[in-house]
Amino acid sequence: MLLAEVDTPALLIDLDAFETNLRLMQESIADFAGQLRPHAKTHKCPTIALAQIAHGAVGVCCQKVSEAEALVDGGVGDVLISNQVVGAKKVARVAAVAQRARLSICVDDPAQVTALEEAMARAGNATLDVLVEIDVGAKRCGVAPGEPAVRLAKLIGEKQHLRFAGLQAYHGSAQHRRSVEERRAAIASAAELAGQTRDLLHAAGIDCPKVTGGGTGTFLFEAGSDVYNELQAGSYVFMDADYAANEWADSGQPPFQHSLFVWTTVMSRTPGVRAVVDAGLKSSSVDSGLPKLADETPAAYVNVSDEHGVIALNGAPDYPLGHKLKLIPGHCDPTVNMHDHFICIRNDRVEAIWPITGRGCAW
Repeated sequence: MLLAEVDTPALLIDLDAFETNLRLMQESIADFAGQLRPHAKTHKCPTIALAQIAHGAVGVCCQKVSEAEALVDGGVGDVLISNQVVGAKKVARVAAVAQRARLSICVDDPAQVTALEEAMARAGNATLDVLVEIDVGAKRCGVAPGEPAVRLAKLIGEKQHLRFAGLQAYHGSAQHRRSVEERRAAIASAAELAGQTRDLLHAAGIDCPKVTGGGTGTFLFEAGSDVYNELQAGSYVFMDADYAANEWADSGQPPFQHSLFVWTTVMSRTPGVRAVVDAGLKSSSVDSGLPKLADETPAAYVNVSDEHGVIALNGAPDYPLGHKLKLIPGHCDPTVNMHDHFICIRNDRVEAIWPITGRGCAW
């Protein structure tokens, strides 16, 4: 069907831009000695994960057991839960997924290690790869770098059904620091902490096969650090308005394109002043700012409520009732989580519909 016939609000992927982003990522890390493991929390879609793997990724990351289950059910064979999982029922599900696919997971507390060992012992004969997450500056999850991480790695190595697989060293808060130099400095500090911890592990006789992290805002800095050997950038497939606000000159970042849009209809208007569209808080996340209009125009999306978005015309021509617009969401990950499927378009025609099978799963 024609794009104009697609009802709103809907979540669109421009396939040409999406495929360009897949190619640009692989080209940008062609000289990187490690591997790409994109973060699937961005899209929660096995179809996209498999496309990333087909373009050279080793597997994908996710944040929740439910996302891992959806990805493995969809044919993805290598998944890292780059997060901690706590609670007997959730940990049992981790162990069950580990019987069906290559699964790895992060810990930052001895109690998590014990729970995983007990669950894996009950579930079967598989061995679970476990990474120690260290706090490299995000001040969120993670044990302190250095000796605390070494102690936790030793504990993992003592377990029959667990295998120490390396360090999770993701600096999430660095991704949207606006200047290139701020981001570069944050990752230099993170790499120093991760490298020191890796060296302490080696000194203790513990192999550290992996240091993983990196995001769309900084992945080339991790790649050039000589510490990281796996990159977790995910938003590059879509980009969003918040990433567009970063400075990119002199970063080496390839020109990733906006490929994700919220499709919306003008439902009310005040001529010469504003238009109201049917994409509000239930269609686009605003935690990182309001969406932007995709077209070059002085008009701007300025206010939002549950079912409505208000566009100030700012001297732009009036939009007629029924006119449809593309919005660039402020934050792609939670926006995707509001929708059941992607409407994939090329040359203003629908080419595919991809289910967002991991959406809405808070467990």
